[in-house]
Amino acid sequence: MEKESVQGISFQLVAHAGEASACFFDAVELARQGDFDAAEAKLSQGTSSLNEAHASQTDLLRCEVNGEDIAFSLLLVHAQDHLMSTILLERMARELIEVYRRMADDE
Repeated sequence: MEKESVQGISFQLVAHAGEASACFFDAVELARQGDFDAAEAKLSQGTSSLNEAHASQTDLLRCEVNGEDIAFSLLLVHAQDHLMSTILLERMARELIEVYRRMADDE
C-alpha cells in the first residue's frame, strides 16, 4: 500500500477517534450534570465513531495480513495512539458515568 493511501486511512482514524473522544468527554460532563439519558446518547454516538475508527484500522490490518506491504508513516503511529487513547477514554467515561449515577442515586 502506498504511503498516500496509508496517510489517508490514518487521517480517517484520527478524525473518527477525535470525534469519539469529544463524545466521551461530553458524556461525562452530561453525567456530572445529572443528565444520564443524554450521557448515554453521547456514549452511543462516541461508540459509533470509535467503530468507524476500528473499521479503518481493520482495513490496514487486512491488507497487511494479505501480504501487502504497508508503507511506514509517522502519521499512522500518531493515529494508532489516538485510537488507543480513545479506547481507554471510553472505558473510563463509562466508569465515571456509573460513579455519577450512583452518587445521584444516593442523594
